[in-house]
Amino acid sequence: MIGMIRAGLLAFVLLTVVYLVVSIYSRSMRREKLENAWDSDPAREGAAKDERDAYIRSGMEAYRHSLRRKLIILVYILPMAVVLATVYAINYQ
Repeated sequence: MIGMIRAGLLAFVLLTVVYLVVSIYSRSMRREKLENAWDSDPAREGAAKDERDAYIRSGMEAYRHSLRRKLIILVYILPMAVVLATVYAINYQ
């Protein structure tokens, strides 16, 4: 029983690390996409740095409420569901 608790705790820690890495990566990719969109628009050629920062800030705020950000939580759910399904299949079939 203690082994199961240790394994569960280790899995939780590892999944937390994976979640943080995926979350940071996704956030940085979204920020880079916003920066590239601003830089590639010729109409914004002479715009002030404050306008660019406001554009990126509002885009990141929209990302914070997006479905993509919420789907990253599946990093926790899917592996645990697979493990539980495997344990069930092995023990009760």
